Amino acid sequence: MNLILLGAPGAGKGTQAEVICDKLGIPAISTGNILREAVKNGTEMGLKAKSYMDSGALVPDDVIIGIIKERLAQPDCSKGFILDGVPRTVAQAEALEQMGVAIDKVVDLEVADEVIMRRLSGRRVCSACGASYHVEFKPSREPDRCDRCGGPLIVRKDDEPATVRDRLAAYHEQTEPLVDFYRQRGKLVVVEGQDSIADTTALLLKALEA
Repeated sequence: MNLILLGAPGAGKGTQAEVICDKLGIPAISTGNILREAVKNGTEMGLKAKSYMDSGALVPDDVIIGIIKERLAQPDCSKGFILDGVPRTVAQAEALEQMGVAIDKVVDLEVADEVIMRRLSGRRVCSACGASYHVEFKPSREPDRCDRCGGPLIVRKDDEPATVRDRLAAYHEQTEPLVDFYRQRGKLVVVEGQDSIADTTALLLKALEA
């Protein structure tokens, strides 16, 4: 099954992608990871992307889609794949179609902005070992100290309220139009994100079977 996961930053796409991978035996393909991999491996598209990244410019759509096409041609994608973080725009979705990348279902993981604000602004990361916590959902035993190594817990810049608001605004402006794009093509499945990861997974797997 060829899937796309849509959802705002903090909606839980990465977590759900991992679960679906295990259940269906297909790889999760995250744009950030394959971009870094293509650059490291020195592929044709990777070298193109590197020239943009080195100059601080955004990597253009045709290069991003080219890297995805390279990745989807690998043997582990023969039974299907999950795209997480791409397409980000309608232009990228159209480019995927033009390249002949067939998509079976698009899952829109819907979580209210205020819930995402609570989730992300409550995240804490150990500055020493990288372990992650949440003040509400997964607190450390000692406030602001890592259970594992005792290192100080910090708020990542990405999780600061002002940054989260900016990321949500960018998502609503650039990526949300994809919901209508795929709805018109009869491929959209909407899953309401739950407080519990397991509850969200149950709904998601049920939606994929429908």
